[in-house]
Amino acid sequence: MDFRSDTFTQPTPPMLEAMLKAPTGDDVFGEDPSVRELEARMSALFDMEAALYCPSGTMSNQIAIKVHTRPGDEVICSSLAHVYIYEGGGIAFNSGAQARPIEGDRGMISAADVAAAVNPTDDDHKATTSLVCLENTSNRGGGCCYDWDEILRIRETCNEHNLRLHLDGARLFNALLATGQPAADYGRTFDSISVCLNKGLGCPIGSVLLGSAAFIREAKRVRKKLGGGMRQAGYMAATGIYALDHHIDRLAEDHAHAKTIAAALLEQSFVGHMLPVETNILIFAVHGDWTPVKFRDYLAKHGIRVMAISPTQVRIVTHLGITADMVKHTVEVIRSMS
Repeated sequence: MDFRSDTFTQPTPPMLEAMLKAPTGDDVFGEDPSVRELEARMSALFDMEAALYCPSGTMSNQIAIKVHTRPGDEVICSSLAHVYIYEGGGIAFNSGAQARPIEGDRGMISAADVAAAVNPTDDDHKATTSLVCLENTSNRGGGCCYDWDEILRIRETCNEHNLRLHLDGARLFNALLATGQPAADYGRTFDSISVCLNKGLGCPIGSVLLGSAAFIREAKRVRKKLGGGMRQAGYMAATGIYALDHHIDRLAEDHAHAKTIAAALLEQSFVGHMLPVETNILIFAVHGDWTPVKFRDYLAKHGIRVMAISPTQVRIVTHLGITADMVKHTVEVIRSMS
């Protein structure tokens, strides 16, 4: 029972069957029909002109940042953003740009935060602000979702300052399900969107980068430079097509499982502050006789794997590989810790 991340999912038997039956070609030549179908379906779903299949969410984020910036530019993002703390310094390494991290709230920033962080264009001492990156849901924010009206205010602020707006949508389908916001609204609001297939949707690899046709043309060149061009990638793209048809609505099960575990945890006196549980991620503090490592190791003895993410906090993530019986067992073990 692996609750460490939703990246631990395994392809289901029907997904494996879809892989075996997938028509393929050479995607570097643009001739893989399964990749082209996945890209077309994703761009249509989000009402964007074009899409690019990439090996990972980190690569699709880094490609977007590279296309949107020039060396020496500044990128506004949350101090908890994946692009800032979990992509190996890629903003600097790949794009020669620097990050302007904002504290925000649970990994989310506001239009007022963005406006305050934009550097004046007439000050040659300052880096040129060119891009704002949001993350929805926010991983380190406990899977929280942006308020849509705040996103629209951020978009307006970007327009006022001639900034591009990119969305790290690694778990965007979780946000769409939790909030009911149509996917096309995102496509009409952001300049680019990265959507992972290998988390809640249960695919073994893959992320899709979305944007205008001109943006994707340039993104494809950057993907090549980063070594992200794949040949018979249709075998992997077929898992994404299958997931779009079968694994989106079932995300509601993951959200319900997370809330069930959260309720059991909050019954325990050793559990401290827990971030609001909106989707499939729980982040909570433990105290007293329990440290995150001790808590993790106790659950491991009962076949349950969780992650200690700080000296005070534990993370639990529900996903396709977690069943109702596993959740029931986990709740029983937690209650035995009283």
